[in-house]
Amino acid sequence: MTTPGKPAADTGRQSNGVRDVKSAARAVELLELLASRQNRPARLRELSEALEAPRSSVYALIRTLTNLGWVRTDPSGTQYSIGIRALLAGTTYLDTDPYLRIVHPHINDLSAELDETIHFGRIDRCDIVYLATKESSQYLRPFSRVGRRLPAFSTSMGKSLLADRLDGDVMAHVPAELTALTPNTITDHDALLADLAATAERGYAVDNEENYDGVRCFGFALRYASPATDAISCSVPVDRLAEERTAEIIAAMQRTRLAIERMAPVDLTDPSEPGSVS
Repeated sequence: MTTPGKPAADTGRQSNGVRDVKSAARAVELLELLASRQNRPARLRELSEALEAPRSSVYALIRTLTNLGWVRTDPSGTQYSIGIRALLAGTTYLDTDPYLRIVHPHINDLSAELDETIHFGRIDRCDIVYLATKESSQYLRPFSRVGRRLPAFSTSMGKSLLADRLDGDVMAHVPAELTALTPNTITDHDALLADLAATAERGYAVDNEENYDGVRCFGFALRYASPATDAISCSVPVDRLAEERTAEIIAAMQRTRLAIERMAPVDLTDPSEPGSVS
């Protein structure tokens, strides 16, 4: 079994045998670090320590990325955050994704039918990235924005996709330490694997208040890729989840999943793996 959070073969080379360019890799690491901080700008010292790189090297990289629009500074020039070029790249990704344009009308219709919040997400390393959300009129969640990352192991979308990888590289998408987000978060690897096995048998995943107190989610992998990389989920306040309502939601989600899979082109590559093309 693969070590948690690590690819099966961590050789420093891509699968096609091309060696990583160190400066390019460092630039991407810096941008990902700034993006992960969201609305918290970083100082040079913080970036240098996080990247384990000399301040002079990090400063030179920051200056280059700032001049190109990928990093911005505050008026004092001492705090750094993600720049507008990152937004342009992100919107292009969404605009050109072949699956998002198929999924979007389905999740809009499903949200209107159930009046619940519906998400579409994609696995990326150990996280789920939210690519689309349609909010319920009853329950508005300001943190469900496009581009948000949450741990795959604690989300219904993530667990539905991890369950699809139980015979393969599942542990490459699970961190070495499972950090609790709520009292219900699964923090033991054996317990997580048992939950994923139950998910695979059931056909969908359940996040039982594992990310947010008072919210239960149902996640369904979309199997137009092998292994599945995308999923949809429905988030519902637990106080609205009587047994009959749960059955109604699951039936509607299953119907929507089948409709999406029938329309989506089959993709046998895995865009969550290094070197793959999506």
